[in-house]
Amino acid sequence: MAGSTHALPTASADPSGIGVSAGPMIARRRVSPGMEAWRRFRRHRLAVAGAVILVLIILMVIVGPLAWPVPINDIDFTARLSGPSWQHPLGTDDLGQDLLARMLYGGRISLAVGIAAMLIAVTIGVSVGALAGHFGGVTDHTLMRLTDLFLSLPQLPLLLLIIYLFRDLLKKVLGPEVGVFILIVAVIGGLRWMPVARLVRAQFLSLREKEFVEAARSLGAPALRQVVRHILPNAVGPVIVAGTIDVAAAIIAESTLSFLGLGFPSDIPTWGRILYDAKDNLDFAPHWAIFPGTAIFLTVLSINYIGDGLRDALDPRKVLGH
Repeated sequence: MAGSTHALPTASADPSGIGVSAGPMIARRRVSPGMEAWRRFRRHRLAVAGAVILVLIILMVIVGPLAWPVPINDIDFTARLSGPSWQHPLGTDDLGQDLLARMLYGGRISLAVGIAAMLIAVTIGVSVGALAGHFGGVTDHTLMRLTDLFLSLPQLPLLLLIIYLFRDLLKKVLGPEVGVFILIVAVIGGLRWMPVARLVRAQFLSLREKEFVEAARSLGAPALRQVVRHILPNAVGPVIVAGTIDVAAAIIAESTLSFLGLGFPSDIPTWGRILYDAKDNLDFAPHWAIFPGTAIFLTVLSINYIGDGLRDALDPRKVLGH
């Protein structure tokens, strides 16, 4: 129509000069490495399920005794070897002691043994692997031969021998609970550091030749700063995965020792010790062994699934489609 003007839709110019774009370019939001790792971890359904189960177990052993304040050493012979009931949700043992209260108490010790032994193994392993991988030469050769020596030792017989020789001494010096706890944690952690050391050494041998480490070295950064600020943070992913495996291995080792009668005494009811006490009554009271065995199984399985999820989440070569 004459005298009337129509406003035409404007289009933004294409920066390539080929044509006109349909709309403004949508800027991608920058995602931090932590958020990207969390996104990858969430896609591992078994790892998420394992994390939920582990959190529930931890909450139960921490908060559970407050909600179920039954003394762990109360004896009631009238209720001995009773099955699950409203009064005793997990049943009782041969002395009439409440298994739920004993499992909640023992779960704290079993998890504490796993975490403490893992920290010892990771600390020793990272230290040995970092020294060997960074300095190389004679240091690398000596530390790796020491690692090979520890790897060649039969761990379970050596573990049993050390516990047998020093358990009574530490019980007299530090008390039955603290003495046995320190001994078991120190021995398990002291025999689990070798895989971590070899893993960290391999990471250091690769990372110390990278450009950012060469730049720090050329600027005069001392060896300690190179290790702590530049190399170690980039090698922490595999160490975290190895740490989750060590927690599960330490829980199984403590349960094995307690089941063999060389762990905590009977008045300190770890999950392995409860299994040991139940072995002679499986025909009469299977619940006595089923519940602690299930707790060990679920804890170790969930930790292993979490380790698998962390391995995928922290792998920089892992690319997941959007």
